[in-house]
Amino acid sequence: MKKKWGKRMNKTSKKWAVSSAAVLAAVSLATFSIDNTTTVSAATKRAKLSDTFKNSAKESTKANNESTLKVAEPNDSPFKGITEPTLADNQEDSNVFSPGGNSTLFNVDDNFKIIDGGLANQKLDRQNNTVTITIRDNAKWSDGQPVVARDVEYPYEIIANPKSTSSQYSADFERIEGMADYHSGKASTISGFSYPDGENGKTVVIKYNSLSPSMKFAGNSFVWGTVAPYHLYKGVAIDKLAASDQVRKNPVFVGPYKLDKVVEGESTSWSPNKYYWGKAPKIKHITINVVSSNSIDKAIQTKKYDFTTPAGVMRGTSYKNLKNLKNYKIVGHPDLGYNYFGFNVGEYDTKKQVNVMDPKSKMANKNLRQAMMYAINEDAINEKFGNGVRWRAKTLIPPIFDKYSDQSAKGFPYSPKKAAKLLDKAGYKKDGKWRTQPNGKKLVIYFGAMKGSSTSHATYQDYLQRWRKIGLNVKMATGKEMEMNSFYDTLQKPKQNKIDIFAAAWSLSSEPTPTQLYGADAPFNMGHFVTKKNTQLINDLNSEKAWNDKYRTDKFKEWQDYMNDQAAYVASDNSYQWVPVNKRVKGFDLSNGNNYFWNNLTLTSSKLK
Repeated sequence: MKKKWGKRMNKTSKKWAVSSAAVLAAVSLATFSIDNTTTVSAATKRAKLSDTFKNSAKESTKANNESTLKVAEPNDSPFKGITEPTLADNQEDSNVFSPGGNSTLFNVDDNFKIIDGGLANQKLDRQNNTVTITIRDNAKWSDGQPVVARDVEYPYEIIANPKSTSSQYSADFERIEGMADYHSGKASTISGFSYPDGENGKTVVIKYNSLSPSMKFAGNSFVWGTVAPYHLYKGVAIDKLAASDQVRKNPVFVGPYKLDKVVEGESTSWSPNKYYWGKAPKIKHITINVVSSNSIDKAIQTKKYDFTTPAGVMRGTSYKNLKNLKNYKIVGHPDLGYNYFGFNVGEYDTKKQVNVMDPKSKMANKNLRQAMMYAINEDAINEKFGNGVRWRAKTLIPPIFDKYSDQSAKGFPYSPKKAAKLLDKAGYKKDGKWRTQPNGKKLVIYFGAMKGSSTSHATYQDYLQRWRKIGLNVKMATGKEMEMNSFYDTLQKPKQNKIDIFAAAWSLSSEPTPTQLYGADAPFNMGHFVTKKNTQLINDLNSEKAWNDKYRTDKFKEWQDYMNDQAAYVASDNSYQWVPVNKRVKGFDLSNGNNYFWNNLTLTSSKLK
């Protein structure tokens, strides 16, 4: 599911981040308005950040052995506590359990391409349409049990089981022979898996009906990138697994650290895993604590933490407040994730296990959706408050994927006049202060957003004001911002009418194919947008023709253009992923090819500098 650290190093799955576009200073935007003629400079000057902190100080053996590395997880809600990657639905669980390695199978290079040398190696055979995964001989779980072939296969069963609570399934898995029958309940096993040296051996062969060019990279939607401890899970029904003690209280890991203690929703504590196959970590004690977004700046300024989780959400105002601290170094790079708006345009058919659009839904008219996007001013918000670490997004493929991201796209620059014209054209006429539906009925739109800092609250209020200026009666769903877990629980319901438009954030994998997010059968497609053209374009990205990279690149750009036109999902912000690192920390390296983040960390003093 995840590779190393969540957002940036989340190389095997797609997850939610903590919150949506919360990048403003702690001031009310009620006093900040831009009239229709105001222009914003073409681009906010972006910060210059390095992904590595090169600390020349000498490491301290005493500090490594006796002191504790203190890590903060910036979050305004408790983490759920699900350690199994196939079942986790939010980034925070990955963050707080990251020292355990997140069950990652493969190593990658700087371009996220799978290379040999990790827990397992991968071999693609296009002639026979097989993927062979070979586990290293000395791979063990933190309870001393060997990692075996069955552990590679079992995640697929968890994901595809008809009763599973996992949100990771998509049609791409059905290229595996027998997967569709297993997912529909017609078969009790997945026939495409075979074990040349038995289930307790070290080799797995997966038979596909065709391979995809994305399989060369970690995070693709065809080859799952983690293992699951079958010896621990085999007695638990898959639909009960997420709540089991094996996942929540007594989990095992394959990474450099083992879990010592969990304070539910609040913190995790770690010590070295003596069964780890790789280089032994030097720091003997690690704690990760949840810290609210309103408290994180002061916590760093008062030297309570060595660094924040690299996948944790750190905002533009925090960057402004922390960038000049003498005893901290800011480390960062372009983020794999992005903030986005989604519209509720249908429901999830639980029997057929597919999303279904409703042409009569409140937000079904794309002119309405486009108008709402043109009505808000992301450029002005980010120019004034982004502090160089956040900027308006143009498409649903972030610019870190420079080959595939269409940066010639315009996205939705602020244009209330265009918004009004779109609404007029679609028949959303004004009746007094507010516009009505084309059929003349009252129109009230409910906006869902996660509770966060005072700055995120100001952001949401600005959105509401600008939507209301073009005559749309938009209100907060439930009357206020929602607690994160409640927010996603609502969106994950097969059918819901509490939220019409929502602000959220993705933490992406390192392979940008969007099947698991926006595919017809993807549970993460929480707005339920489905069209034949969208399905076809997504399928084209990994068709046989897509082995030609120019064809694949063209199809990625065609998909981005189509999604901007439909505006059912619209990326609002791209950003840097950045971390304040105390200068007693040595070996801090967020580069893509650093497959041993935790192993490489050491301390140069017993106390924070």
